Order: sequence, then C-alpha cells, then structure tokens
Amino acid sequence: MSSLAQSDLLPVSPSAASSSGGVLASLRGVEKIFGNSITALAGLDLDVREGEFLSLLGPSGCGKSTVLRLLSGLSQPTRGTVDWSNGRPELGFVFQDPTLMPWSTVFSNVWLPLRFRGVSRTQAQARIDEALDRVGLTGFANAYPRELSGGMKMRVSIARALVTRPALLLMDEPFAALDEITRTKLNDDLVALKCALGATVVFVTHSVYESVALSTRIIVMAPRPGRVVAEILVDAPLPRNEEFRLGKFYADRCRETSQALHGAMESKPLASAQKV
Repeated sequence: MSSLAQSDLLPVSPSAASSSGGVLASLRGVEKIFGNSITALAGLDLDVREGEFLSLLGPSGCGKSTVLRLLSGLSQPTRGTVDWSNGRPELGFVFQDPTLMPWSTVFSNVWLPLRFRGVSRTQAQARIDEALDRVGLTGFANAYPRELSGGMKMRVSIARALVTRPALLLMDEPFAALDEITRTKLNDDLVALKCALGATVVFVTHSVYESVALSTRIIVMAPRPGRVVAEILVDAPLPRNEEFRLGKFYADRCRETSQALHGAMESKPLASAQKV
C-alpha cells in the first residue's frame, strides 16, 4: 500500500453532506489533557448527525474512546465545547467487555439501568423482554453469564443498553474480542437493530472492514494527540448483507479507508504532544 502524506488525506468538513439528518452534537476545538499531562485530543472538530452510523477508526492512542466519554458526559473537555442541538438525548453505552454481573441472571443484568431509575422488576418486564427479543436472546432470561458464549454475553450487554430505548448508542469496540464468524453475525444484527430503532450510533473500531460494512460515515483519527484527519462517506443503503461485502463498492471503500488509516498512522506526532 502506498503511503500518503498528511496533505493527501481527505479533509473532514463538519458541514459535509450526509444522507443522515441534522446535527445532533457538535464538538468544536476540543482538547482533552489527562492528569498525567498526556494530551489525548487536540483541536477536534466533529459533528454527529441524527440517524447516522458513525465509526471512529484509528490506531490505539488516538482518542477514539475519549470522544465517546465526552459524548456520554462521563468526561469533560479541557478546552473546547460539546454542544447538543436539543440537549443530550437518552443514550446507551456498550463497552469492549460485556461487564455483566456474574451472580445475576440475564434478566437482572438487562434490568440494571432501569432498576437504578426505580423501575420495578414487574414494570420492567415488557421492556426487558423486548430488548432480549431484539438481540435474539428470547428464552435466555434466566440464564447466567457463565452459561453463555462470548457472542451471547455481548448480546446481553447490547440488550442492557437498548432497554432504556436510547436515541444515541455509543459502542466502544464491542466485538473486538470475538471470532470472525461471530463478529460478522453481530455486525449484521447491529445494523438491523439500528435500522429498526432509528437510533444514531457512534462506533469505535480498529477494523477497516468492519467500519465500511457498518457505517454511513467513517472518521479516521491520528494519534499523539488524537485528531481527525479524514472523513469517508459510505453511500450505500442500510441494512447490508454478504452480497454487499463481496461487491466492488465495498472493496473500493475498504481500499480508500485503508489508505487513509495508513496515512494517519504515518503522520508525525504534533510537537506539543506527549507520547502515549
């Protein structure tokens, strides 16, 4: 693969045309410096659009997960702003590990966010059943995590995020530890879920192929400090299937995305950045 100079990368435009709706959230001039003086993000400008499937793609240390934490409100920017068009919406967060309570059943794990809000088990029953049905786990409500495969555990984690019926779903490499067959199946199921719910998804990944298969838009980030260096639109309707992954359009977008990622990995750290 030929290397790209920084100037060869496709520049990101916060107002770039998209098949999605209006702007849901805007990050402007965002810088995030941690207590150890490491600059995780610098000069980050990014829009999240209503209804889109947005993937954040880049090498380790480029601040992808930090962006999710800023969007979720779990972290605040050191400088810059995170603005919401109509306030932060109901959101769900799916982490890289399922983070299930091993002593609790699938039902109780999915119930947890509603339980924190004072919703009783009886009141939550219908919504939990709905969430489990959406992820293909009808009939597993009384199972324990130790009885589930890795893919099934991740489905429980997704159901737990869905039970609050979020308008925004934040996903931090949820399928990274799964085998390719399971990962592909969950990718397809996730896109189908996104289409059924009409939710906005922001998805962190290291995989070029996964990002192109899932996304309507891909943001490529460079490390030290984390910053946006390219935007790639994937103008193909959702949901997608195996036929899409075998087609020329998919191959071309994967090639374009791979070149942008390669360029991001070769870009030099900014002089002011600390090494991660």
